[in-house]
Parts: sequence; C-alpha cells; structure tokens
Amino acid sequence: MPGLMLLDTPSLYYRAFYGVPESVTSPDGMPVNAIRGLIDMIATLVRQHSPGELAACMDADWRPAFRVAAIPTYKAHRVAPGGGEETPDTLAPQVPVIERVLDAAGIARVDVPGYEADDVMGTLATRALGGVDIVTGDRDMFQLVDDDRPIRVLYTAKGVKNLQLVDEAAVTARYGVPGRSYADFATLRGDPSDGLPGVPGVGDKTAAALITRFGSLDALLRAVDEGGDLTAGQRAKLSAARDYLRVAPGVVRVARDAPVPDVDLALPVTPRDPGALDALAERYGLGGPLGRLSAALSRVSPG
Repeated sequence: MPGLMLLDTPSLYYRAFYGVPESVTSPDGMPVNAIRGLIDMIATLVRQHSPGELAACMDADWRPAFRVAAIPTYKAHRVAPGGGEETPDTLAPQVPVIERVLDAAGIARVDVPGYEADDVMGTLATRALGGVDIVTGDRDMFQLVDDDRPIRVLYTAKGVKNLQLVDEAAVTARYGVPGRSYADFATLRGDPSDGLPGVPGVGDKTAAALITRFGSLDALLRAVDEGGDLTAGQRAKLSAARDYLRVAPGVVRVARDAPVPDVDLALPVTPRDPGALDALAERYGLGGPLGRLSAALSRVSPG
C-alpha cells in the first residue's frame, strides 16, 4: 500500500540493539549494533513496502510532563538514578549517531518538544491524506488503526522481516474490541510496562466485554453513575478506580494534534549530505548497511 510510512524509531532501535550482537563494532571498537540493525530495518521496509513518504518519529520527551502530572507512576520504573531514561550503557552513545545518519541520508526525522514518538505518529497519521503504515512494536498504536482511511500497524513482535499486519479485524480478533476502542480497553486493563495500574480486578476479558457492551469508557462511567446494567462487583471496582479513570484516558490516548512542524517526508532520491554520510560510514563501519539502504531507496524513489 503506497503512502506514508511512520517509523516508531525508538521501538526499532531498541529491537535492533537486542537483536544484533554487541560484538558488531565500529573500527575503533564502539558497539554499533543498534545503528546497523536500524539501517538494515529501514532498507528492508522500504524495499518490501515501497512507501511514498517516510518519517522516522522520535521521542523529544520520553516521559512527557502532561502524562506524569496525570499519573505520576507513568514510566516511573524506567527513570535512571540520575534522572532521564534508563538506557543500556552501550546503546546511549549510538542514538546520536542514528540521528546523524538519518539526517545525512535525508530521511525525515520528526520530534516535538514535550511529546513522545507515539504522539508524532498519531498527529502525522491524522493529517495524512492517503494510506498510512505505522511500524512499531508498541500495542498502544493499535488505537490508530482505521480501515476507512486506511491506517494500519505493521507490528514488529516477530521482527521486521515477519511483520504482523494489524487492521481493524486483527484488533477485534485479538482483543474483542475495534481499533477505535483500543485506548479505552487499555485504560481499563492497564499496562504495567508503562506504569499504568488499570482497574484492579479488571483484566482483558472483562475490559473487552464492558467496552463492547457500553461502546466507550465515557458511556461506561455514565452507567456507573446512573445505575446502568452492571453487577455490584463491577460497579464497586469501577467506582473505586474513578480518580484513575478520570485522568488515565489523557495518558493512554496518543495525541492527534501535537504541534508537529511541516516537514518534507518524501523519500530521498540522493543523500542530503553525501560527504557526511561517507564520513559516518567510514567512522562507524557502516558501508554495508548504508549501501543496502541506498539501493532500496534508489529502487523506490522517482528517477
């Protein structure tokens, strides 16, 4: 499906970091496994899916203040002792190099102060006039799936070479709710990996059943207040979690109106800065993966 491809870049370079051995190093011995792995992932995605536009979405703020203000536990377990995100020692130095490679290659790198990559993807997907593929290992992006647009997720759980295509039918088959209801479902269920407690005693099946029956979290909460069709146990659990349910949707839902600047998302026909790209290839031993990326782009880009 030609159109816009959005890369959840942090998700992908973490996958590359853990999927490629740290013994893959630059000429001076610096691990470059995440860099090389990400470049090869992008080359594979471009070659196999031929997108018309491409955006490498980044975290300008991995733990935005507006989400922490709503739920202080949000990603709190990932905070390093000195502050900032806890990142493997050998990954942290690779991230600036990844940014330099993307910039020199001419692949749009998009971030927004105060927002996560999720919010950049949500905003760009909402703005897009054509089809959108979101490449991620984050289930939160399932809330953006929309067959009418169409917007779909290329889920990386089994790797970039074996992507799982997630459309509305796939979300419903897996979770029992349509994609547009996934955020409400996830709010009820919670997500320990993000520090979101959910409603105690409400798991996947109950969350899906409640959202399916009432149509939305807002409608469910009205039923709690107005004596709707709920068991005494369900009403008690939801009432006890009312403070959480009041603020959690603003944390779980990705922003669709973040102040993302207008950026040229066209695939580069030639590198933006060939000299810088050559220097990076030599300094970090990236000649092979950058050659594969160049070959993939040249087959897709006009001319």
